[in-house]
Amino acid sequence: MRGFVSWGRFGRAGNHWLAAFLSFFTLYALGQVRAHAADSQNPAASTMLVELFTSEGCSSCPPADAWLEKIDSAQPVPGVQLIVLSEHVDYWDHDGWKDPYSSAQFTERQSGYMQSLGLKEPYTPQVIVNGTAELKLQDQHQVGETIRTAAAESRMPVRIDNVRIDPAAPGILAGHVRVDGSAAARGGDLYVATALDHATSQVLRGENGGRRLTHVAVVEELKRIGKVEKGKTVDQDFQVKLKPGSDSANLRVVAFVQQPNEGKVLGAALHNGSDRAK
Repeated sequence: MRGFVSWGRFGRAGNHWLAAFLSFFTLYALGQVRAHAADSQNPAASTMLVELFTSEGCSSCPPADAWLEKIDSAQPVPGVQLIVLSEHVDYWDHDGWKDPYSSAQFTERQSGYMQSLGLKEPYTPQVIVNGTAELKLQDQHQVGETIRTAAAESRMPVRIDNVRIDPAAPGILAGHVRVDGSAAARGGDLYVATALDHATSQVLRGENGGRRLTHVAVVEELKRIGKVEKGKTVDQDFQVKLKPGSDSANLRVVAFVQQPNEGKVLGAALHNGSDRAK
């Protein structure tokens, strides 16, 4: 099932490649997406969900992990919020190192994208944008066209609020999601994901043995909490069980609406620990 992408052509010069790619991303955004900046106050057109399927057991993945962190912090597309998720698959876990963040759920989700997008096989690192396209990071033209298409699409407004740790149940994160589907032509499933804002691992074995790896937006829990019907608005409370020892200040919450069977993402929203501190 596992496939591979060779990042050797820029893996040894990862920092230079990252700088060059981020520069391209910024120049593209300024040149091609500026026309949409006027819509930046319109939540229906201001989000893009970027999912990275990765693994600590994969030596090709650290440059992609660093790229995800770069775009998460730089937010290089005017008028568009890039909401990132790092989903660690488990099919590398038998190759010398068990990724502490890996889950069969993310392997299954990645396989679902292979079917819905008609791709040959899953691999790491692999990036999916808005559930509709595979982002080929080594192909700048394809990246530009994919981002331009995704940025031009309208989005279903999604809002997360009242996120808190339940005093009566310290291991439960509670909150509220509002989705405005009143103008939507189609509906979808409503998901909530909890993710570590930042995470660090000292890898002892496997392809990355001896390396200290850093990650951003590492998904710990992904939960379907309901449905959004076309033409209707949803107000829904949610509860997510936290892993033992979770630091609520280091958690971000992402809610998104997606068509069934790993289909198109219709809208998304982000709420992080700093928001709760305000």
